[in-house]
Amino acid sequence: MAVPLPIDMGYVTDILYRLLTTPSPTGYTTDVVRLCCAELERMGIPYELTRRGAIRADLKGVRGSPDRALVAHVDTLGAQVKMLKDNGRMELVPIGHWSSRFAEGARCTILTDRGPWRGTILPLKASGHTFNKEVDTQPVNWQQVELRVDAPVANRRDLEERGFNIGDFVAIDPQPEFLENGFIVSRHLDDKAGVAVMLGAAKAVVEAGAALPVDCHLLFTISEEVGSGASSILHQDVAEMVTIDNGTTAPGQNSSEYGVTIAMADSTGPFDMALTHSLLTLCQAQNIPHQRDVFRYYRCDSASAIEAGNDIRTALVCFGIDASHGYERIHADALESLVRLLVLYMQSPPRD
Repeated sequence: MAVPLPIDMGYVTDILYRLLTTPSPTGYTTDVVRLCCAELERMGIPYELTRRGAIRADLKGVRGSPDRALVAHVDTLGAQVKMLKDNGRMELVPIGHWSSRFAEGARCTILTDRGPWRGTILPLKASGHTFNKEVDTQPVNWQQVELRVDAPVANRRDLEERGFNIGDFVAIDPQPEFLENGFIVSRHLDDKAGVAVMLGAAKAVVEAGAALPVDCHLLFTISEEVGSGASSILHQDVAEMVTIDNGTTAPGQNSSEYGVTIAMADSTGPFDMALTHSLLTLCQAQNIPHQRDVFRYYRCDSASAIEAGNDIRTALVCFGIDASHGYERIHADALESLVRLLVLYMQSPPRD
């Protein structure tokens, strides 16, 4: 029987801060994977790495198969160097889908073969003292920004001599703030908040010694932001998978920064009705604040798992997020509500 368990929210917010301050744009996730592996080892949870570097961890249940999985992604948005420019700056292409509007003014780290360098992403016309009103009228796209590195460089040759190359990864500073009223503001809360929630739920189950009816796999994917996500990470005996990700609190949406947002459908279609309604029932039975939403321009790890041919039920549970893929904001209340729900879900009987 599913029962509430003690939740360590201090741990959830602490691991979230550590995740946020570990750069992990898609394609450069080794450091954050190591951080997650260290946490799993500390909790005594066995795991394995896929060939590409994603994590499969295992919480044992009474029955081994068919079983279930939780999934969240450790990779974030970022950029790569597209070209070394004659003016000593660098052209960029985005990693994942995000607007250059949110890149303008961002501090960042360029991860070169010889080590990291600091820099700033700027509009091509960044000085009002030079360009006057043109700073307000230039278009918004990635061809209108460039990366200024904090190094004595004046041309392409200078960049090459200091070890900069086309394809270098650019990690965007998260600038996390954890406010006393519970709000958390940072880049990359998508989906490091989901990873923190999953680790927090695992900690609660392990420390309570809770009996799980079936094995539950914790999946940490490394390429969700570019679409492949959970396509190759699943154990073949997984029957149902719950994705943890963000729900947008924008106009026209029903998501909230408080409680759990349960997605009924995204751009790929409806989620599994039986699994989704079992999550709704758990919220109702344990008085977990929640709301439902439908997302028209959104896909998650569930989509990539289904598209890869996996015959599984999928659902999506969300923490409400404002300004997704920009300067994001969430509330700790949603994280706590999600941990409570996932702890109950892991203890509940699997769907038929």
